Amino acid sequence: MNVHINVFEGPMDLLLHLIKKDNLDVCDINIAEITQQYLDYLNVMKELNLEVAGEFLVMASTLMQIKAKTLLPSQAPTTEDEGPNPAKELIAKLMEYQKYKEASKFLDQKLEENKDKFYRAAPIFDNGEKVLNLQMFDLLAAVKRAFDRLEERKRIELLKVEEFPIEVKMQKVVDLLKKRTWVLLDDIFVGETKKRGIITCFMAILELMKIKKLLARQDEKEGQIRIYLNPENKDKDFKTLMHAEAQEPQEAL
Repeated sequence: MNVHINVFEGPMDLLLHLIKKDNLDVCDINIAEITQQYLDYLNVMKELNLEVAGEFLVMASTLMQIKAKTLLPSQAPTTEDEGPNPAKELIAKLMEYQKYKEASKFLDQKLEENKDKFYRAAPIFDNGEKVLNLQMFDLLAAVKRAFDRLEERKRIELLKVEEFPIEVKMQKVVDLLKKRTWVLLDDIFVGETKKRGIITCFMAILELMKIKKLLARQDEKEGQIRIYLNPENKDKDFKTLMHAEAQEPQEAL
């Protein structure tokens, strides 16, 4: 399973993600709305202490520039050359980017059809569930939804000092999965009333996936994410798996 954690494909991917999520047409997007959603995602990345590449910030600046221009009173038409139109240029780039993304779908589908077809003692998934290449944006969307569910007064918990050990949240996730075959990623955040608690839960999930204690599947593209215990490590304590991973670089020397 490939989970993009450290590398984003770029701001164009995020924009297309937001456009498709709202079933919009690339040629008919609401710049003001897309700008706000884009900035919301950047804020989630910063909350999670994820390194935001400069190109994401450049795109944010471009979107805000376009948004500001659309909010200005309309000017009387002139015959003079008004110079480049950032909005039209952005839409043209998005259409070009989308064209190449769609052209690569055939190869992606063939890759998905022929990899990870057989799971040793793992859950059996139908074709609708075997979407293994999870995008970071899909994971971040679940975190954003959890943030949005918090009451506004509870979002100012940064003033309070409260510890959320990652091991405690890792144990919480594992305990949830002991009671059922799978859980939705969104359900893991249920009951968390602090933003730091949500962030720690997210980091715990990533750590459990990294040490191969968890598996993740999507029902479909842009669909909900299901979390499973990895059958190969189902009975292994996650602390043992963490220790084994920490020893690997030393053994390689």
